[in-house]
Amino acid sequence: MTVVVFGASGQIGHFLLPRLRGRGEQVIAVSREPHADSEGVRWMRGGLPDAVPALPPVSAVVSYGPLQPFARWLAAAAPAGAPRVVATSSMSAQSKVESEVPAERDIARQLKQGEEALIAACASLGCEWTVLRPTLIYGAGRDKSLTPLAHRAIRTRIFPRPTGGGLRQPVHGDDIALATLAAIDRPANRVLMLGGGERLPAGEMFARVQRSLPVATLPLPVPAWLLRQARHVIPGLRGPLARLASDLVADNTELECLLGVHPRPFRPDARCWRR
Repeated sequence: MTVVVFGASGQIGHFLLPRLRGRGEQVIAVSREPHADSEGVRWMRGGLPDAVPALPPVSAVVSYGPLQPFARWLAAAAPAGAPRVVATSSMSAQSKVESEVPAERDIARQLKQGEEALIAACASLGCEWTVLRPTLIYGAGRDKSLTPLAHRAIRTRIFPRPTGGGLRQPVHGDDIALATLAAIDRPANRVLMLGGGERLPAGEMFARVQRSLPVATLPLPVPAWLLRQARHVIPGLRGPLARLASDLVADNTELECLLGVHPRPFRPDARCWRR
């Protein structure tokens, strides 16, 4: 099997490529930046939607990048043989629909439109497909949510701990890679939610991140009244702070039933925050 991977140098591709090679698959990894080839992995420079070199016949196409450019490329390229398609969206397509921040509502709209465009392209080409909607991703030290908090705490030796009772369900990047492999083998032809194997209060999630750090840090509780003030003073934090009391979780029932994937609980260690 030959598999094309867009976003191979990102936080999920970091886990997917070794697993594909472990299965003996040939990989064509597409990236905007140059990379050296390795055994079984051929790197190609290119960018979606209009700067992708011609590809040889492939069995599957995986994309971890923005959905709409990928859908446009797929529809225009019309790869021969109707390869199976796996792409990631985000649970933000659901959780940000009613956000008080217009830019976040726009993100949710764009994600939904991207999903619909990709589904339409697959239907036109006769490709079997799966779209995965992960929750908060961690594990490779490349996410833009928990890793920046961890790195800041390592530098300052202080870990701010916001109060918040909303449930969280962080998912390890390797579990998304495992779901990708399962979707290549058994396409669901569905949009599947993908959360971690454990739901926990936001405060406990932050506490576990702090305990996993390679250095000792001082916990700094951030009271609710200060969070309310910060929402007005720092516009960029309005959305995230407003959701601290909301449950941001996924129902893994279809994922487990259709793909046989059972994500791990949230047990981070220091390796999760290293790039």
